[in-house]
Amino acid sequence: MKLFGTDGIRGKVNKYPMTPENVLRVGMAIASVLKNDHGRRMVLIGKDTRLSGYMIESALTSGICSKGMDVTLVGPIPTPGGAYLTRALRLDAGIIISASHNPFEDNGIKIFSSEGFKLSDELEQQMERLIADDNFPARRATGDRIGKAFRLDDATGRYIEYIKSTIPRGADLVGLKVVVDTANGAAYKVTPMLLSELGAQVVAINDKPNGVNINDKCGSLHLDCVAAAVKEEGAHVGIAHDGDADRTLLVDERGNVVDGDMVLGIWAAELKKEGRLKGNGVVATVMSNLGLENYLVRQGVKFLRTKVGDRYVVEEMIKGGYNLGGEQSGHIVSFDYNTTGDGPITALQVLHLMRKKNALLSELAAGIELYPQVLTNVPVAERCDIKKIPEITGAIADATEKLGSKGRILVRSSGTELKIRVMVEAEDAGMAKSVAEQVAEVIQEKLGLSNS
Repeated sequence: MKLFGTDGIRGKVNKYPMTPENVLRVGMAIASVLKNDHGRRMVLIGKDTRLSGYMIESALTSGICSKGMDVTLVGPIPTPGGAYLTRALRLDAGIIISASHNPFEDNGIKIFSSEGFKLSDELEQQMERLIADDNFPARRATGDRIGKAFRLDDATGRYIEYIKSTIPRGADLVGLKVVVDTANGAAYKVTPMLLSELGAQVVAINDKPNGVNINDKCGSLHLDCVAAAVKEEGAHVGIAHDGDADRTLLVDERGNVVDGDMVLGIWAAELKKEGRLKGNGVVATVMSNLGLENYLVRQGVKFLRTKVGDRYVVEEMIKGGYNLGGEQSGHIVSFDYNTTGDGPITALQVLHLMRKKNALLSELAAGIELYPQVLTNVPVAERCDIKKIPEITGAIADATEKLGSKGRILVRSSGTELKIRVMVEAEDAGMAKSVAEQVAEVIQEKLGLSNS
C-alpha cells in the first residue's frame, strides 16, 4: 500500500498508516535513508497542536534513535519554521507532525531534507520499501550507537527573528490594526507575537489550542470568522492560517477575501517593478484562476502551471530558476526567504507592502479580476483512475464543450483525502455552479460512498 501522498504521510490516528507501530517503522526508515555519515546525524521534529502529536512524536523519536540518529524536539511550530530550522541548525532532516488543514482526528508526517525541501519520489519509495520489509526492524543500533533526544527551547523565538529579517531594518507595522486567525494551530504564538513586535495592533482569534479544536470552523478554510472580526474591530486587514501555518489567506478592510492567487499577483507585480522577479515568471497550479493568469500576462509576467501540490510548484521553480510560486489555497513559496510555503512570511510581506505603499489591501488587489469559480468535493470509498470510467469522462467532455473558451473544468482525485474534486470556472457564476453540479452528480452516481 502506498504510504506517501502529495504532502507526506497522512491518515486517521490509530488507523494504518498513523498507528504508533507503523510510525515507529517510519522513524526507522527516515533515519536509515537520510542518515549522513558526514553530517550531524540529527533529525528535527516539530508538530502542530493536535492531541495525537505527543504519541506520534514519541514513536518517531524511538524509531529514529533506534537507528543511531539523534533527535532535536522543538514542540509546536509552523511547518515552514521546521523547514527553516532544519537548514539553520544544519541538520540531516526535518519532520513536522501535522495533517495541515484536516480535522484533529487526522495527523500526518511531513519530511524535509537537509536543504529544507520535501523529499523526492525516489527517497519516499526507498522508505516505503524498508517499512514494508519485515526484516528491517531487526537491523538496529546497539550499545553507545543508539541515538539521543534533545529539546530546543527557543525554536519559536529563532523563527520569529528570522521572519523579521525578511523586511528592511527599521521597517515596522505601526498604525495597522490586524486580526489574526491562527486556526488554534501551530502559529498560535508565532504570528501574533511577530506582528505585535513590529508595532501592529493585533487582535488574535482562535489562538487557544486544546488539542482538538485545530481547524474547527476557523482558520483559512472558514474565512467568515476572520472577516466578521475585521468588520467588528474596524481592522485594516485579516490574516488566516491553516493548522500548520504553511498557508495564509487574507481579507481586506471590508471583509472581502484575498486568496492565494491574488497574493501571488500582488507580490509578483511588486517584484517585477523592483527588478527582483527571477525568470520573469510565476509558478502556480492548474487550480489557479484564469483571472490571475490574465493579470500577470498584462504585467508582462510568464505564468506556468503544475499539478496540484506545493511540492510540484517547488520542483518547477527549481527547474526554471523562478523565485515566486504558490497555490490558490494560500501556499505561497518565495525562494528569497524559505524553501516551502510560509504563512507568517507571506502575511508579513503583504503587510509590509501595505505600509510601504500606504495602501489598503483592497487597493493593492484592485487590478486582479478573478473568474467565478466553483469547487465541489465528492467523497469516495477508495482512490481510482477516473479516466477509466466512460460516464465520468463523457460528463467532463460535455462540460468542456459547454464552457467553450469562456471557462474551464478540472476534475482530479485529492492527494490528501478520499475525495474527487470538481473545479469549474466561467464568466457567469450561475453557469459555473450548474456545470459543477452536473459533473459531481455523475461522479456521485459512479463512485460516491452510498454506492460503495
